[in-house]
Amino acid sequence: MSHQPAPGTKAPPFTATAVGGPYETATPVKLSDFKGETVVLYFYPKDDTPGCTKQACALRDGWSDISAKARVFGVSIDSVKSHEKFIKKHSLPFPILSDEDQALVHAYGVWVEKSMYGKTYMGTERTTFIIGPDGRIKTVLPKVKPDEHLAQVMALI
Repeated sequence: MSHQPAPGTKAPPFTATAVGGPYETATPVKLSDFKGETVVLYFYPKDDTPGCTKQACALRDGWSDISAKARVFGVSIDSVKSHEKFIKKHSLPFPILSDEDQALVHAYGVWVEKSMYGKTYMGTERTTFIIGPDGRIKTVLPKVKPDEHLAQVMALI
């Protein structure tokens, strides 16, 4: 099991496929593309599930405020095609990174053992990382509650 990077440490570099927002077609992006900017990486379990939809729609509804202060990327292990449907269905204004090979969830330590109805399985823990303009982790918000996510992020960026 990988460990989450701690505040003050360099954010793990990545290259991932972004879709949505300014990326009309699936486009590779790197963390280093955003040097000098605040980046919010919010990891969520699955496109179009109740909690994930609530979290994404709250960010959509607060987009004018949050986008003025940071670059925001959702991250899940779903495919680009799944992300495209999710973005279109809910009119999401921000890009989502496809992490089908699970490189990001492992690099950021959010691939964890979970349990539901007595069964254990591996999955993405809902966690947000705020990365400062210097490329260092500014804040980690573990086990985020979808209803509280936007307010928490806005208070920290």
